[in-house]
This record gives sequence, C-alpha cells and structure tokens, in this order.
Amino acid sequence: MPASNEAVRAVVERYVALVATGTADQIVDLYADGATVEDPVGSEPLTTREAIHAFYATLEGLEQETRLLDARVVAGEAVFAFEVRTKAGDQTYVLAPFDVMTFDDDARITSMRAYWGEADMRLA
Repeated sequence: MPASNEAVRAVVERYVALVATGTADQIVDLYADGATVEDPVGSEPLTTREAIHAFYATLEGLEQETRLLDARVVAGEAVFAFEVRTKAGDQTYVLAPFDVMTFDDDARITSMRAYWGEADMRLA
C-alpha cells in the first residue's frame, strides 16, 4: 500500500526545512536505499547514498532560509515549489525550484528531480 498523502506531505515539509538548517545525514535519512537524485534535471543523476550525501553536504554551513510555497501530493508522489534564500556576504540569492519526488510505502524518497536553471536564480 502506498504511503499516505499525509505521510508524504510531512516528509516534503521536513525536507524543505532540512535543506535550510539540516545536515547531509539528516537529509539522506529521508531517502530509501537505491534512491536517485537529479538536481537540476539534465545533470548526471546521483545513484548512490555516498553521492547523494556529498551533494547535500555542500549545503552545510550555508546561511539559508527555505519555505514551502505550494505542494501537490497524490498516490505516493509529490510535486512542490519552495524558495531557498542563501546569504553570501552582503548578497542574498533566491532560487525557487519545483521538485518532483516519488516515495516508497514507508514514505521514504525513492527519487527526486529538481526543475530549475541558472535563469531561475535571482538577487533579492
């Protein structure tokens, strides 16, 4: 039986929060074994826990804020828009990707694809 929409929504909300303030370990714990990450879409998919961990480790130590803008959760899958505000020196960069995630029966992420490009990043 697929994970409930409520369980998937809770993972999406936790993911968005952890992107701002969490560790790579905490984020990777949301993923199922064998999960894939393609961020952004068109880049080489990450297919091992080690590669996914290394990807999220690049976020550690950044001064960031995130907020969920909108989400749709249906039948064990989610698409959502969120905003990431990253402060670098006296500049603040804003990115609002659309992420598509699939989940296993335990509401662990099995795939994540992030839709964004350079043109989607702006100065606040």
